[in-house]
Amino acid sequence: MFQPSRQQILRLYKHLIRYGNQLQLTDKTYFLGRIRREFKEGRNISDPLKIEFNFKRGETLLRNGRIL
Repeated sequence: MFQPSRQQILRLYKHLIRYGNQLQLTDKTYFLGRIRREFKEGRNISDPLKIEFNFKRGETLLRNGRIL
């Protein structure tokens, strides 16, 4: 099981925001709002499996360049 550090999570957030600012064919406001909302809701998650799932979900979005 992989447990991302706080620094890795913040780096992922930063990269997702940068990615959202570069979008051209998608509503940037919606995408950035959704990223912020997901991270705000995920702040209170304590289950390591859910944390790992959400982290990998964000990494996949960056790697594939697709909106989930």
